Amino acid sequence: MATAIIHDADLSALSTFRLPARARELIELTAPEQLTELPASELPLLVLGGGSNTVFLGDWPGRILLNRLTGVDIQPLDPDHSLVQVGAGESWHRLVMHCTCNGLHGLENLAMIPGSVGAAPIQNIGAYGVELSQVLDSVTAWDWQQRGVVRLSVADCQLSYRDSRFKSADRDRFLILTVSLRLSHRFEPSTSYDSLTAELARRHLAPPGPRQLAATVMRLRRHRLPDPARLANAGSFFKNPVLATAAAEALLSEFPRMPHWQMPDGRTKLAAGWMIERLGFRGYRIGDAGVYQHHALVLVNHGQASSDQLLDLVGRIQGAVDDEYGIALEPEPNLVPRPLPGN
Repeated sequence: MATAIIHDADLSALSTFRLPARARELIELTAPEQLTELPASELPLLVLGGGSNTVFLGDWPGRILLNRLTGVDIQPLDPDHSLVQVGAGESWHRLVMHCTCNGLHGLENLAMIPGSVGAAPIQNIGAYGVELSQVLDSVTAWDWQQRGVVRLSVADCQLSYRDSRFKSADRDRFLILTVSLRLSHRFEPSTSYDSLTAELARRHLAPPGPRQLAATVMRLRRHRLPDPARLANAGSFFKNPVLATAAAEALLSEFPRMPHWQMPDGRTKLAAGWMIERLGFRGYRIGDAGVYQHHALVLVNHGQASSDQLLDLVGRIQGAVDDEYGIALEPEPNLVPRPLPGN
């Protein structure tokens, strides 16, 4: 059966920021075999998952592949671990809850992160002291250069803070088909993140059970982050900057109250949200593009925001942070089409 192509497709409901946009072509991918049968095209290609990490700044002049590959397969590895292989189009949060409720541990701190499973290794998602790299075993992907399926180990994925080979060195080369996670049968909670530690203590959950830990993470996320179904957003809009030790120490001597975290490679991660809030941007808006009133790292669409309003807001925040701290903030979501330098 021929693959259906939707022409002049409306994209506003396929991105959680919900800016108006259309695509020349849209194809829903439900089986890997479709990739060998796609009609030839010279149009630019974009792969889209849950849309929580993509912000459309305008119409997409090419083809979009909507990744809807599903399936969960669990294989025991040893008495203490199982390998969980998941289709890239599955919901990340539903996977976390499925594993948590079925004795497969390591994902509890990553509950309620929006988006699809396939986006997880692209972003090397992380929250409350845990990152995907700690449990990722491998991915299978379609390689557009080789025109075939390849398996990439966790080392092959070249994961770093909110970055990966898929996002940087080999951007647009791979389409992730499945993600394999090495999960433990023994629950060993990670509770060292300050706000998580405090909330668990407040609720007298020390140590917590797996469902209690996931529920606490969800409670914290609901308090700090808006539900995209009610207030359009793409989660944290800027990456927390990571500086070399000497540069971080110099900045912290000038701003000693700035929250910061030591990274495994010796560098220091700084709190972009703290910087933005200190500059008075919390609740600030340009038209319907605004900074969330409860969390300065989150930008929101109050209803009818335009891409020009959003870019104006982003530029003002970046300029103010650069002037005050000498730091160039980088957007975390994928901005499509990519804005030209200076815009």
